Amino acid sequence: MSAVSRVVVAHPSALKVKVTVPGPGPIARADAIPLPAPRKPPPAWVVQVIAMTTGLVVFVALWAFVAKFGRIPDPLSVFKEAVVLFSNPFYKNGPNDQGIGWNILTSLGRVAIGFGAAAAVGIPLGFAIGRFRFLSDMAAPIIALLKPVSPLAWLPIGLLLFKKADPAAIYVIFICSLWPMIVNTAVGVRQIPQDYLNVARVLNLSEWKIFTKILFPAVLPYMLTGVRLSIGVAWLVIVAAEMLTGGVGIGFWVWDEWNNLKVDHILIAIFVIGIVGLALEQMLVFIAKRFSHGVNA
Repeated sequence: MSAVSRVVVAHPSALKVKVTVPGPGPIARADAIPLPAPRKPPPAWVVQVIAMTTGLVVFVALWAFVAKFGRIPDPLSVFKEAVVLFSNPFYKNGPNDQGIGWNILTSLGRVAIGFGAAAAVGIPLGFAIGRFRFLSDMAAPIIALLKPVSPLAWLPIGLLLFKKADPAAIYVIFICSLWPMIVNTAVGVRQIPQDYLNVARVLNLSEWKIFTKILFPAVLPYMLTGVRLSIGVAWLVIVAAEMLTGGVGIGFWVWDEWNNLKVDHILIAIFVIGIVGLALEQMLVFIAKRFSHGVNA
């Protein structure tokens, strides 16, 4: 027997090779792991309440920090004084010493008269200016000239015309509330497509029909925006006018408390003026949304 070993190579077909194809095992196992449910964001109103509360807390904290220097009363002492003040808001100890409730009601009455008169004049005038080009060209330089005039600049003219402080303050409210209603109403009329008016002309509609069926519904959102701006101006103006005219009113009350060096009462009046102004604006926003049928006003 030979010492050299013979090497036998088998035919490839005789080999049984087991081929293993890597399967999707690891991936399949990964898919099997349940994913955590996505976190739902908090409702929008919750975020809004948190933001508003945070803003108020920051405001009060800044106020308390500034009060430590002794220049203004701290929030707690003002709150205690407000509780005492509003425990009897309608007392009367004479013409110049009345509760804060009477002063607020007097200012609101003046605003109602002046603002109502401005609406009665300004809205129809805005429709006319927007409807007729000749009137628009006539009014443009007058409005551009008088609209930027400071409200208090009108007060001496009012005192000269009416000889009394109360109608002079109402007159100032009237003048200053007039411009937003005229301008916004006129802009709304100009935004109406000319095709609508051409159809009305072809149908031979009367001017009253054009106003009630085309102009008024289309202009209503613009008009209500002007009204909302005007009420803010009116409330802003009455405080300044009453400081100068005296008598009864929240503006006069602020000035009277300054003369008595009651700074805590002045701070209370500032909050009262802000709250009443916000309430008036929100009331008109509600009316605007209700009558404009969802169209932004």
